[in-house]
Amino acid sequence: MSSETDVAPEGIGPHDDEPHQEGIGGRLNALRAAVLGANDGIVSVAGIVMGVAGATSHADAIFVAGVAGLVAGALSMAAGEYVSVSTQRDTERALLDKERRELAEEPEEELAELAALYREKGLSDEIALEVAAQLTAHDALGAHAEAELGIDPDNLTNPWQAAFASMGAFTLGALLPLLTITLAPTGVRIAVTVVAVTLALALTGWLSASSGEAPRRPAILRNVAGGLLAMGVTYLIGSLVGSGFG
Repeated sequence: MSSETDVAPEGIGPHDDEPHQEGIGGRLNALRAAVLGANDGIVSVAGIVMGVAGATSHADAIFVAGVAGLVAGALSMAAGEYVSVSTQRDTERALLDKERRELAEEPEEELAELAALYREKGLSDEIALEVAAQLTAHDALGAHAEAELGIDPDNLTNPWQAAFASMGAFTLGALLPLLTITLAPTGVRIAVTVVAVTLALALTGWLSASSGEAPRRPAILRNVAGGLLAMGVTYLIGSLVGSGFG
């Protein structure tokens, strides 16, 4: 017995209104990278300004140290991300070049290899070979790169995009402790900075856990505890160093 629901409306496939899993994964990875970059900025610059504040009460010295930490940290994050992603992109290109050569020199072996991959996913021999043949006829490199290497030839990683994104996230995070300790009144700037950083780290911990659907509370506690420890240690060291030169 058939029904109207047996056939999808023309031009509409199943779940066409849902985002592809690859797109979701890419966005989640970008979100996690942004959150982690901002978190690094918060903790790094908070540690620097708290350390200097422990050594001196001069706002100018604290501000200069914070700005230096922000700029150095942001550039370091950008450079590190650029180098890392450039290496990944070079590897992807080398793998794609190898796949192109194999497709040109051994097309039958490559077709059999692709069919075997689909058999491993649960397709029958006949269907796996048919799927492999149709995908190869449509876009041989794309089909083999996705199935064998997990690479989209038309969407390779971009080192410049990663570098600027990392630098921007770090800078946004670093601005919070820098502005807080600079603008707050002298008598309460340490306390205000600690509170502001604690709230910000709780937020980044929550966002990081939420993006990966992990438990929120442990992530928040770890994040806040790490930040408080960093500020406490640097403030103590700054106080000891400052008293030694006083």
